[in-house]
Amino acid sequence: MTSSRVNFKVEQSVAHVTLNRADKHNGLDEQMMVDLVKTAKRINKDNSIRCVILQGAGASFCAGLDFSYVAKNPSMIAKFFLKLPWRKDNMFQRVAHVWRDLSVPVIAVVHGNCFGAGMQIILACDYRIAKPDANLSILEMKWGLIPDMSGMATLSRLTRVDIAQELAMTGRFFSGIEAEQYGLVSKISDSPLVEAKILADKIIEQSPDAISATKYLFKKTWKKDTRSALFWERVTQMRLLGRRNQRIAMKNGLAKGQQPTAFIDRSSF
Repeated sequence: MTSSRVNFKVEQSVAHVTLNRADKHNGLDEQMMVDLVKTAKRINKDNSIRCVILQGAGASFCAGLDFSYVAKNPSMIAKFFLKLPWRKDNMFQRVAHVWRDLSVPVIAVVHGNCFGAGMQIILACDYRIAKPDANLSILEMKWGLIPDMSGMATLSRLTRVDIAQELAMTGRFFSGIEAEQYGLVSKISDSPLVEAKILADKIIEQSPDAISATKYLFKKTWKKDTRSALFWERVTQMRLLGRRNQRIAMKNGLAKGQQPTAFIDRSSF
């Protein structure tokens, strides 16, 4: 599937999602935000997809919200900022946090500029592999704003509060190397897409049920109290024990070097 704003293809159980507005450094306008959310929803409905690689076309991953577009279309702010009573998020938050909500791992490939909304999108991914010279910023302060696209739900998982506050309060630019030091990037590589494909290949070799359950477990327990963590460990494990993919994984583990048996489609956690 290719829209005017997002390219989407699946290769060997890995979904490749590419922000496709290279002439604007993949700045988010209304259509790109809608297309990204639709793409994530499509992935969540496709049980054959076991991992996602998210990247940007052209010179940058994403230079953030396209404020020149917003200035010409001010109604977008009200439409996307308001939240329906039964939802946990508004559209601005959803375009980033939807990647954390997917039941499969999401690997962000970061190069060039990654500002504001682009930064909050990668923070909601499970892994972030960046070029050393990638140029990142929590840039909302430039516009007199706060990071409000789920950044408060993701920054606290990855870095210290003083680092997060300093970056948000100054809006300063920092490199991929610095981002790794801050815990905001998982790995530095001159070839981040190659590294992402290697990681994706390792993930899809595993039981899809166990991978989905692991992502779900970490989301439910990370930085929670011990009692809650132990509870969710038990509940999540009970949902795996004895299921077909768990039995296949057990058989493969006991095979000791024999050709692994193929897994069936993942379940949804």
